[in-house]
Amino acid sequence: MLGYYFDPTYILVLIGALLCILASSRVNSTYSKYAKIRSKRGITGAEAAQRILQMSGIHDVQIQHVAGNLTDHYDPSQKVLRLSDTVYGSNSVAAIGVAAHECGHALQHKEGYLPLKIRSALVPAANIGSRLGLPIVILGLVLGIGFELPGGGYFSLAEIGIWVFALAVLFQVITLPVEFNASGRALKMLGSYGLMSEDEVGDCRRVLGAAALTYVAAAASSILQLLRLVILSGNRRRRD
Repeated sequence: MLGYYFDPTYILVLIGALLCILASSRVNSTYSKYAKIRSKRGITGAEAAQRILQMSGIHDVQIQHVAGNLTDHYDPSQKVLRLSDTVYGSNSVAAIGVAAHECGHALQHKEGYLPLKIRSALVPAANIGSRLGLPIVILGLVLGIGFELPGGGYFSLAEIGIWVFALAVLFQVITLPVEFNASGRALKMLGSYGLMSEDEVGDCRRVLGAAALTYVAAAASSILQLLRLVILSGNRRRRD
């Protein structure tokens, strides 16, 4: 047990954690900067979202206010676009950019964007993978439990846990094109619908670009954790 907690592969976890911290710091500082800049049209995030949805021909999506800071999200199962305290009633450039990004997800849903469909289908499996994958691997490494396969071969409990955890990693990876595409749609709509000037769209690009880094960091962190588990499982098998 002691060797497991202090093994050298922890450097992979630390790298992943550092990436997430840096990305979070970047998005917070960038959002704070542009949250202080009032949009020229003076519309709020909720108003911008309503106009974008209407101009995109989306009339069956509700806009709701949700508590929290940057807790904004689009719920495809209920067709609800939820905007946080810092976005819903704010008329800042940052708020409108975030609201437009969530509208991008609504447009993806309307058009049947394939990566969004895949991500939505992966949600149950990803939840299982994130909650049970690592505990199964740890249990397998500590107890050395394995199973004989019909016709020969051996499959350890740790390897089962790795495959379960890989579902969560896959979810993080498929999230990347979904988020980048939603931001691209948002910037295009803000400009083409006349909701923002060209320089304001540029500011929104910086806000959404910083936000995208958090998804990249999360995916990288998950991949590094998966790599660590594969290394630990391989070392255990060689010892056995």
